[in-house]
Amino acid sequence: MKKIALIAVSLAVLASPAFAEDAKTTGTAPAAAKFSTVSKDEIFSSKLKGLNVYNQKDENVGEIADIAMKGNQVDALILSVGGFLGMGEHYVAVSPSSVSIKRDAKNDKWLASMNTTKEALKEAPEFKYPK
Repeated sequence: MKKIALIAVSLAVLASPAFAEDAKTTGTAPAAAKFSTVSKDEIFSSKLKGLNVYNQKDENVGEIADIAMKGNQVDALILSVGGFLGMGEHYVAVSPSSVSIKRDAKNDKWLASMNTTKEALKEAPEFKYPK
């Protein structure tokens, strides 16, 4: 009997006008969310990060280490270039339009290529993450 009385009192307190006012939505959020469909041919950042980049001679020239966004668009791909086993490598920011990314459906994997050389990327201005 005490449990029923306690539940009834709790429900009455929660339904009181003071609590109802706190539950209002405020701000300028849109009334409806916009949803999208995603096909299997779209690439996710989790697949892009760590993807090796090859040149026209099929040489590995770097690895996609990060993606820089500006507004709602990809502003740059951050490539890790040079070095061996993580030593001596540095980062270079390249335009996304300079890297071709395509899906190899036959082997079910993503491929990245760029018309450049290892030397050109090693000599490119180094990208440093903002602090």
